[in-house]
Amino acid sequence: MALAKISKQLNIANQLITEKVFNGEKSKFNDDYTEMEKKTDATADMVDDLQTKTKEFLQPNPAARAKMVAIKLSSGSQAQKAQYPQTEGILGNAMTGHGKKLGEDDPLGSALMETGESLKQIADVKYSLDNNVKQNFLEPLQHLQNSDIKEVLHHRKKLSNRRLDYDGKRRKQLKGGISDDEVRMAQDKFRESLHNASTSMHHLLENDVELISQLAVFSESLMTYYQQCAEIMQELTSKLYEKKSEAMNRPKKQFIPTTLSDLNIDSLSIGSNNDRQNNNSNVKPTISNPILLSQPQPTVNLINNFNNNMRTQQSSAYPHCVALYDFDAENPGELSFKENDTLRLLSRVDDNWYEGMLSSGRTGYIPMSYVQVKIPLP
Repeated sequence: MALAKISKQLNIANQLITEKVFNGEKSKFNDDYTEMEKKTDATADMVDDLQTKTKEFLQPNPAARAKMVAIKLSSGSQAQKAQYPQTEGILGNAMTGHGKKLGEDDPLGSALMETGESLKQIADVKYSLDNNVKQNFLEPLQHLQNSDIKEVLHHRKKLSNRRLDYDGKRRKQLKGGISDDEVRMAQDKFRESLHNASTSMHHLLENDVELISQLAVFSESLMTYYQQCAEIMQELTSKLYEKKSEAMNRPKKQFIPTTLSDLNIDSLSIGSNNDRQNNNSNVKPTISNPILLSQPQPTVNLINNFNNNMRTQQSSAYPHCVALYDFDAENPGELSFKENDTLRLLSRVDDNWYEGMLSSGRTGYIPMSYVQVKIPLP
């Protein structure tokens, strides 16, 4: 028996090589059988792909799906209680938590809690959808794949091997290397497998009524899910608009900003020399432009004094200039100004540019040709 089986496998392999490499003659099936094969392949691909895509539709997060599979493979109560984390439930828990922190009496806090609870209801409805689809759609598809489709593929594989065995023995018969009885026996087995493969494919393709029924159940489950979601969100939307109206119509509280006096902090006396010294030692000068941070401390003090006195002391002893024309900065670091603006001169950059400052405190580079120097730099 073992020797006969090995001889058969060698005959099949030899015939396959003859057909693939040398385009050897082979038995051909009729158009009806070929069409059944195409439809059967399409049905098998559909059943396999729909299972995968439906699971992804119900549970979009691949990492969470993998975690669920790992938990279910384990034993114990954790595997039985494990549930896929619905995104609606995650968002609902977040909103409910923030609403509790703000307080139920707070309008926004109350609205967040209402929204969170509604989203958690949708998550529960989604769990119900998962169970219905798995029970009424995915499980029948899996059963079809593991029974009818598996049987069809088995008969077709057996038919392919017996066809190769028959063609190989018939080719040898023409050369006188094999008896007629062996060819006749191979032909009978070929005929049997052809009948089994054709019958199983026909049975599978005639099962379309059951598949359409399962699609209808799937559609009904989705319809129920979306209807329940719409009802939940419609009720939530009405409540939120009511809360909005309540928030708009509630009495407005008069707001009085907190002052230092409310904090029992006395105002500092400006006229006292000691107070001025304390003020200078505790309060750092405000610098509006980061460029000034690189200036030496004496220069920063001069700039601060200039900011306070520029508008009222145009003819002071500080180095300054007056703009002859308008200038619009075109490059980073340049300072825009208008005609007749007075600018404090901070330093000379090169033969064409000064570093200057407007009374507003803005600093930057100014072109020498656009200004007239009143008091030059030392």
